[in-house]
Amino acid sequence: MNRRKLLAYALTAAAALSPLGAHAQAQYPARPIRLVVPFPPGGVMDIVARLWSGKVGPSLGTIVVDNRAGAGGTVGAGEVARSQPDGYAILVGNTSTQVLNPAVMSRPPYNPVRDFVTIDIVAITATSIMIHPSLPARNLKELIAYARANKGRLSYGSAGAGTITHLAGEMFKQRAGGLEILHVPYKGVGLAVNDLVSGYIPMMTPNVNAQLLNLHEAGKVRILSVNAPARLKAAPAIPATIEFLPDMIAQLFIGLFVPAGTPPSVVERISQVSRRALADESFQKTLIKSGFEPVLDSSPEKAQRFVNQEHDRLMPVIKATGFKLN
Repeated sequence: MNRRKLLAYALTAAAALSPLGAHAQAQYPARPIRLVVPFPPGGVMDIVARLWSGKVGPSLGTIVVDNRAGAGGTVGAGEVARSQPDGYAILVGNTSTQVLNPAVMSRPPYNPVRDFVTIDIVAITATSIMIHPSLPARNLKELIAYARANKGRLSYGSAGAGTITHLAGEMFKQRAGGLEILHVPYKGVGLAVNDLVSGYIPMMTPNVNAQLLNLHEAGKVRILSVNAPARLKAAPAIPATIEFLPDMIAQLFIGLFVPAGTPPSVVERISQVSRRALADESFQKTLIKSGFEPVLDSSPEKAQRFVNQEHDRLMPVIKATGFKLN
């Protein structure tokens, strides 16, 4: 066992045996848990948080969902990072809060590796290429041709600067050969969807959810493709973007994170409850129907490994697209 592993083992053991660790193991949870969603209500993060909290509530007691939006998710994430490490503040974090923002901000308010412990990845949701039906494009190839013929006249909405929806738009422009499409950041996906449906913006790159799938079926928006490794279980008729553009994958992991120093017994308790919830077939079907791909075999170790892999995958993309957040 090398020195680093020995030190990590010693710290974990000490935390578990300390009065705080022993007390937490015996009593947790003894009061309501604050589940921080660092984005506005109505988006994919909020949906997963409320589905998850409703499912695990019988095991963990009262869970209060607290939407703390701002700065692409960094406001709420920063609050959790500075919270007491006792398991009573849980961050519903994602690719933006744990990978993108810290990498592209000049002065990020937290370090995602140093300041957090990863509990689980609950679900993954893909971004998409979605347009208003008035655009003369029935598929991705036609949209690219239209954008090339109308340089600088198209714009796309995102859930905010620094989000995966922002990166998805920049990736699409780059992968399609350098399209000139203006980015319009919104304070959450809900406002952007309203403007798309109303025709104020012609295009969006949102994460897929049940609401958007319903709007697509009703003909109020047109989802041309999903930026996932494969077609979604909830919408197999919609192509994956990689069928047209190689390496065009922009997906959002949604996971649970607590402040560094949280007792391992508390981390494991939350993880166990989460895994039991995700093992329930009815819960899986609810997530899939809502446009999510549930992660059934997560654990703190596997979840952290996945976060690391997404970091390594996205860093070259960020550099190639010139993705920045001031």
